[in-house]
Amino acid sequence: MIIPTVANLVRSQCLSVMLLKRSFLNSPNHRKCLASATGIRLMSTSISQQFDEAQKRLQTLKTSPGNEAKLKLYGLFKQATVGAVNTKRPGMTDFVGKAKWDAWNSLGSMSQDEAKNKYIAFVDSLVGPANSTESLNNAVESSLPGFDVTMDGKLRIITLNKPTTKNAFTLGMYVGFAKLLKDAAEDPNTTIVAVTGAGNMFSSGNDLTAFTSFTGTVREAAEEGKRCLNIFVSSLIDFPKPIIGVVNGPAVGIACTILGLMDAVYATDRGWFQTPFSALGQSPEACSSHTFPKLMGSLKANEMLFFNKTITATEACKLGLVTSVIPDANFQSEVWPKLKEWSELPQKSLVHSKELSRQFDRELLHKVNEAECDRLLERWQSSDCMEAVMKFFSKNAK
Repeated sequence: MIIPTVANLVRSQCLSVMLLKRSFLNSPNHRKCLASATGIRLMSTSISQQFDEAQKRLQTLKTSPGNEAKLKLYGLFKQATVGAVNTKRPGMTDFVGKAKWDAWNSLGSMSQDEAKNKYIAFVDSLVGPANSTESLNNAVESSLPGFDVTMDGKLRIITLNKPTTKNAFTLGMYVGFAKLLKDAAEDPNTTIVAVTGAGNMFSSGNDLTAFTSFTGTVREAAEEGKRCLNIFVSSLIDFPKPIIGVVNGPAVGIACTILGLMDAVYATDRGWFQTPFSALGQSPEACSSHTFPKLMGSLKANEMLFFNKTITATEACKLGLVTSVIPDANFQSEVWPKLKEWSELPQKSLVHSKELSRQFDRELLHKVNEAECDRLLERWQSSDCMEAVMKFFSKNAK
């Protein structure tokens, strides 16, 4: 979450603080430690977004494209996401593995961007371009910034879409996300909601550029942060339909803690998870002070919530934060058909099942949310929070 005290300080201090921040945001350490509704997109703003969309559109094929097409898709996908072949050819008895390796190896030194373009074009030839009539009919119109919302049958997909900031949340996005869930809850044609990120990042947590955007007093800024966070977390607690996290990359801070409120979480093996609260002089959010110990056990949860431990997707699965881990090369092609199939289940049955499993926890979760927000209100105005964040900026700006 945001730190109003630091926002106020940064506005009033000299240019050197701004340079520290800018340097930190572009540093590898930021990517490691913090890396981190919606209009119809007729054209994506980047090749990576188009590539992600092509993978999702591929899942709409009603018939198999054949083994030759599958091998071509596999080779282009690996070249686009990994680059040239970096593994040995499988053994003589692994016929499928050899065929896949040969398809990938045949692309030689083709650049990743070129492979993405060829992948997109090939998907277009199989299912039609992204701005086709069918694609438009499956989109959901909205004007909320930071999100893309699409429909695949009765599956509503909310994509965090701010690639330039690694899909980081702003205060406006907290409130906007709550509105998206309200719309999904009221839509009779939505059975399941999936939340994912654009590109290779699920979300880097809070948008650090918010540090310089506040007006008014520190107290007023802190109160506004508390209000938006409470709305955001409450919307997850009260959402009546199944909501599933599709974690396509690293999840940091609030992006990690909200997973404990979801009904299932599927993660790529490339993902990792971190909650750097004490590193920034803050405290847990999104009911993680309750859900993490409940899922992991208190000792393991404490390593994350108190001591900023980073865990891999495999570790998160063993601890109960993630339902299943899927190899990155197969992530998109495996997770979306599964969710699409589940979205065809009887909606009322799913809603009633969730209500039975959550009805006695909901009141407690709201109390936890209120307590966490109250504590963060104090944290954001404290001198030690300010000092911790400034120390963090200075350390990573060197």
